[in-house]
Amino acid sequence: FDLTVTSGTAGTVALSVAGAPSGWKATLHGGGFVVSGISAAPGKPGTARLDVDIPADTTASTGTLTVAAKIGSQSASLAITVGVDAGVAGDITLTTSSPTLTGSSDSPFNFDLTLTNGSAQDQTVSATATGPQGWVIETKLSQANAASTVVKAGSSTTISVTATPPAGAPAGHTDLLVTATAGTKTITGPLGIDITGTYTMRMSPPGELLSAHGSAGSETRLALQIKNTGTAPLAGVTVTATPPTGWDVKYEPAGGKVDVPVGETPVTVTAIITPSADAVAGDYVVTFNAASAPDGTNAAAARSNADIRFTVETSPIWALVGLAVIALIIFALFYVFRTYGRR
Repeated sequence: FDLTVTSGTAGTVALSVAGAPSGWKATLHGGGFVVSGISAAPGKPGTARLDVDIPADTTASTGTLTVAAKIGSQSASLAITVGVDAGVAGDITLTTSSPTLTGSSDSPFNFDLTLTNGSAQDQTVSATATGPQGWVIETKLSQANAASTVVKAGSSTTISVTATPPAGAPAGHTDLLVTATAGTKTITGPLGIDITGTYTMRMSPPGELLSAHGSAGSETRLALQIKNTGTAPLAGVTVTATPPTGWDVKYEPAGGKVDVPVGETPVTVTAIITPSADAVAGDYVVTFNAASAPDGTNAAAARSNADIRFTVETSPIWALVGLAVIALIIFALFYVFRTYGRR
């Protein structure tokens, strides 16, 4: 019931309600809060709302409530008669179109529930939600800053629930429970969250040594360790490379494809790098990329890369050739001096 209070004196008008039958609950509200008084002034009446909650098993067919208002020496009262017709009373329901959400643990989950007041009376509604330890769960009514809101008979309101999982929450199913109170009735609504986990990884050689060396035209083996830094297994992680032109890169296992489970132990892919036979001695950059395949719930594959500085060294064959030439020159000089030195 909407109440308007006029006063010839500015100040706070005290309000009270009496006469409710046994089991009935009468509450005065203002601005979405339970109040026992409102402000009023000449030309500026105050407003309040009287909510009457009638239990379903009431035996009273009518009830007369008296609202009393007082400010200073001035007072007034208003009698309100409420009739009960059990035949027109409906139910109060709590529903949602998405009772279960799926996603990774690095973002919050948002639910919208609808509380429908099918009863013949206005209802004061409040709501809370609970979940596992470590989760941060917030519940908001249509009036976000109010502890409760009034839902008129035959209308509805939205209850918003935001659930934020703890950092590193493992993949799996989590249950939440929303409890709404409408008058004397309590309605519960189960919610579910399927966490797919986070998809991240890191790839690097052992000891973070981002360099390698070898000879032109010869194979050099480089171990690449892939560690799953997320909370969900990574399937079909494939390593590829962007080498200089003319170079060849192969992998063990073949294709550079592995599965990387959750845990501290990395999985190793060995890259076999062969510089081109005519590569000039010096430093080159070989970029390795690792990417996991989507698993049906993960829209974006996890990725990591590593830039390896590869030093092409002078082939030992040419060093041997040089030594052989020097030895041949020394032998030739020795022969010349020995043969012609005494003449």
